[in-house]
Amino acid sequence: MFIKIEKIHVLAPEDCGIQDVLVCNDRIVRVDRQIDFSWDRDGLIVIDGRGKLLVPGFIDQHVHIIGGGGEDGFASLIPPLQMTDCIRYGVTSVVGLLGTDSNAKSVQELVARTKALREEGMSAWCLTGSYAYPSTTLTGSVAKDIAFVSEIIGVKIAISDHRSSNVSREELARLASQARTAGLLAKKPGIVHMHTGRGKKGYSDVLDIVHHTDIPISQFRPTHVANAYQDALQFASEGGYIDFTSGNDTAGTAHLMAQAREKVPWDRVTLSSDSNGSFPVWSEDKKLIGMGIGKMETLFDTIRHLAIDEHLPLSEALKPITSTVAGALGFYPHKGCINADADADLVILKDDLSLDSVIARGKIMMQDGIVTAKNYYQGL
Repeated sequence: MFIKIEKIHVLAPEDCGIQDVLVCNDRIVRVDRQIDFSWDRDGLIVIDGRGKLLVPGFIDQHVHIIGGGGEDGFASLIPPLQMTDCIRYGVTSVVGLLGTDSNAKSVQELVARTKALREEGMSAWCLTGSYAYPSTTLTGSVAKDIAFVSEIIGVKIAISDHRSSNVSREELARLASQARTAGLLAKKPGIVHMHTGRGKKGYSDVLDIVHHTDIPISQFRPTHVANAYQDALQFASEGGYIDFTSGNDTAGTAHLMAQAREKVPWDRVTLSSDSNGSFPVWSEDKKLIGMGIGKMETLFDTIRHLAIDEHLPLSEALKPITSTVAGALGFYPHKGCINADADADLVILKDDLSLDSVIARGKIMMQDGIVTAKNYYQGL
């Protein structure tokens, strides 16, 4: 199957101007000013890209693909993510994880859902662990999960949060060491993805580990960084990656990211949606007083605010959900870019930055604003 996109403005995410792009099966095979290519059999789709933008498929590295929640009882457990929820908002790659609950929900279920999303045409990975420590796992060992389960690329833990296990500095360092060694063995990033709450410790334990052990700062990946913003800026200034959560106030998140861009290297900043996770609201004495839910649509909405409200060039605004996160997870140059030999994960935007079409692994999943891909049980 060939797809030829003609005369489209390519942001790869760097601005490449007007180009033709040729896709064969699940790979980009050529990007050039003009591609003369014909196919005398069925299997060539030509897309007119005039007046539109072509950008890499979005990567969301913090998604509750089997649903999160549970802070307000079993009824508050959130349903699983559907493949079409991702495609509709331009997301072609996800990293799934557990959250507060690792009792009703399990790593087994998480891995199974990751496999299902792959079968439905997306690119998907996941993390072992949850908020809890010792970490919940599939094999009984964090290291073995990372080393032997192809979908698992790291481990999740919670720090500085009243729902966490209050992991000690030594336990966190040991967890990072296990993940790193297993990652080296399996040629995976072996990251420690850290839910970071508003607790008193902030990043103090993580920074102490980085300053006083030989574990690289790149092993630790704090998310929800607005909860400890100043600590996050220090972490990024020392070379670490920090991950913003788009949240419900996407304009506010974009503004905070734009401020961070003035203080830390932009290639250390990523963005994720926390889709299908819960957004509980706590009183000062840690009582639940409200509940919200993470939504996939907020990911690119934040990028639009960066470009429109914060006046970032779109090529720069796109990096936290394309090339930067791909590099951080070890997916680059297969993901997060538009180059020959890269995966054919592509998003076509209209000139008003609304989503037009989505190609995932070389298959057209959304065209002219209509999602054409189907969930397994859709319509039954």
